[in-house]
Amino acid sequence: MQEELIKNILKDCFWEYNFNEEEIISLAKSQDRQEQIFLFSKILENAKELLKSMKIFDKSVLEILIVSYAIPTFRHEYISRRINILEYYFLGKPLTINELKWVA
Repeated sequence: MQEELIKNILKDCFWEYNFNEEEIISLAKSQDRQEQIFLFSKILENAKELLKSMKIFDKSVLEILIVSYAIPTFRHEYISRRINILEYYFLGKPLTINELKWVA
């Protein structure tokens, strides 16, 4: 499972780099927050399986990355929606995307 997850991250998010599986794991487990933010941003912007890919991070680290992420002006709506999905799934915050809400 972990191997498939990392291969998908490499394919979806790092096509323009020469990273290998060990380097992706190293970024996720790094003590350097900037390295984690780099990986988080690449996954957030590009992963086809967003929720599954974010599981490469420890839950406590992922919470910090989600809460502290500054949404850029470029692709603001797209990134805002993906952040909201992460907040809903991992942090239990309200879902603000009307198309994804259950209708009674």
